[in-house]
Amino acid sequence: MAGAQPAATPVGDSANPYAGETPEQRDARMKWWREARFGLFIHWGVYSVPAGTYHDKQIGGIGEWIMYNGKIPVAEYREFARHFNPVKYNADEWVRTAKDAGMKYIVITSKHHDGFALFDSKASDWNVVKATPYGKDLLKQLAEACQRHGLKLGFYYSQAQDWNNKGGGVCGQHWDPAQDGDMGEYIRKVAVPQVKEILSGYPISILWWDTPCGMTKEYADQLIPLLKLRPGIIHNNRLGVYPGDSETPEQEIPATGFKGRDWETCMTMNDTWGYKSYDNNWKPTQVLLRNLIDIASKGGNYLLNVGPTSEGLIPAPSVQRLKEVGEWMKVNGEAIYATTASPFKKLPWGRCTQKPGKLYLHVFDWPSDGRLAVPLASPIKKAYLLADKARALTVESNADGKVLTVPVASPSAHAGVVVLEITSPPEVIATSSRIRQAADGTLTLRAADAELIGDSIRTETKGSGEPNIGFWTDAKDFARWSVTITKTGSFDVEATFACAPGSEGSEVTLSIGNQEYPQTVPATQGWDDFVSERVGQLAIDKTGPLDIVLKATTMPRGAVVNLRSIVFKPVN
Repeated sequence: MAGAQPAATPVGDSANPYAGETPEQRDARMKWWREARFGLFIHWGVYSVPAGTYHDKQIGGIGEWIMYNGKIPVAEYREFARHFNPVKYNADEWVRTAKDAGMKYIVITSKHHDGFALFDSKASDWNVVKATPYGKDLLKQLAEACQRHGLKLGFYYSQAQDWNNKGGGVCGQHWDPAQDGDMGEYIRKVAVPQVKEILSGYPISILWWDTPCGMTKEYADQLIPLLKLRPGIIHNNRLGVYPGDSETPEQEIPATGFKGRDWETCMTMNDTWGYKSYDNNWKPTQVLLRNLIDIASKGGNYLLNVGPTSEGLIPAPSVQRLKEVGEWMKVNGEAIYATTASPFKKLPWGRCTQKPGKLYLHVFDWPSDGRLAVPLASPIKKAYLLADKARALTVESNADGKVLTVPVASPSAHAGVVVLEITSPPEVIATSSRIRQAADGTLTLRAADAELIGDSIRTETKGSGEPNIGFWTDAKDFARWSVTITKTGSFDVEATFACAPGSEGSEVTLSIGNQEYPQTVPATQGWDDFVSERVGQLAIDKTGPLDIVLKATTMPRGAVVNLRSIVFKPVN
């Protein structure tokens, strides 16, 4: 994987088989994908042999990029294939694991940036059949298992970036003369034939392009017509030039989705896509589930990754988390599948998805007093827990909407789901989106609640999965929180942040009304090594609405900070 690609500019070109597609035709083609909401990503290849280590040294970065990050010569990297022997691979077990987790489709790396194909390709001998002791087509087995269990199958294909086949593109510079060659020839002799092979030889429903480094319209025009080989196939926005069917945010959940565009967030369970033996920074199941809910509430799909070992095993922590997600989905899947985005701009206690006649309230912060406030004017025909449909909930109306009487304990430790049956389209009551202090005066400014202004700054999810402000690579970008102050006084300020060594030193200013508090960002051990530190004490002397702004005044080393939260604690 690599950073998310920007949306390509739509091109009305005759090479694109979908150029003349009507909205009705597109809706019919995308129907199953929009209803699925949840899929499994699989990053698997020769990189699982070194598993993050080269010459006894742990190589930084994501596992499948070890050849690039370690600048491993082609001949030396190819030796790893001699040890790629996935004799424990059980395609049927993989598909059942995905299905039991509630997933509806699978996307696997048919060829990643190292150019190694998991299928028997005639266009390059650098493939699992010809270069490994295993000697069998891995994708054929997976395709057969998906058909047996009723899951759709997609292939990821790195169409431009290829570090082994001569002439393949590199996001940067070649480091081995063996990589040199003509990219046009690579497109003609490797990429085009291999895309033909996977589209004509396997019953796939998705083609997942990646990283169009060096791609031109001339090159893309040789690939886009091949989609005709698999009528109805869905493809993403990473081919280059052509916009595809979906946006592909990576390791982040966009704050408001993508208006007028289908989209799919892909995320890891730990910090890598391809297997790394020492990456044990696993996200809790609750984070994975709430990511799924958050994405569905914004109208997107969630593509959650596993990175199998060179023996063909999905790591046990991944399997366990998928099992736990599946347990929640067995009860609450109705609130995810075939739903559309929330009608509410924001809910203080969770998220909402909907279907015609039904609202599904996903409650993260279950009310301890058993009273759930919903800013809804529409009459409610019936309210109940999805986990207990026979038990009707009491509904009261007031000027702010509805108040539901719910059990004191949530039916799920991750997210309890309340169903509201309504007879008309939901009429939402506008509420203030300002952040309020807690009863004791504590004010918490979370990354997820910030308004982010700028072209690069955005929220992402790293480490334990709590969202953070990241990609802050433009000093002109800034974050703003709109708050309501009810208790004044002096406050200790604590920030939870991360900053990789070598990137420290940015000067930031926290502005509260007309007061400014400057700080210098120190280094932590990495961009995902979050620490909480007291940054000072300040006074807030007026109640009422207030904007709190965090800006960078200098950015000497290319990035500002990754920020999870700023907390104001009253000084007693």
